[in-house]
Amino acid sequence: MLSLTRKVNEAIVINDNIIIEVLETRESKVKLGLSAPKNIKILRKEVYDEIIKSNKSSSIKENTGLDTLKNLLKKEALQ
Repeated sequence: MLSLTRKVNEAIVINDNIIIEVLETRESKVKLGLSAPKNIKILRKEVYDEIIKSNKSSSIKENTGLDTLKNLLKKEALQ
């Protein structure tokens, strides 16, 4: 992990097309501004983690449903 120190109105550039600027600091909070092309998703980590968790959960449910369907089809084929 790269760790940088920036002051208000200072920025970093990632890959020539993503800019992260420090807009404000107050107490223990930092307000950031992000500029990136529209095709790049920008999510807060807690939101991203929930999406991943939800996707894994639905994937498990879908696989269970597929396994049940496969078993039913096998039973039908044997009869």
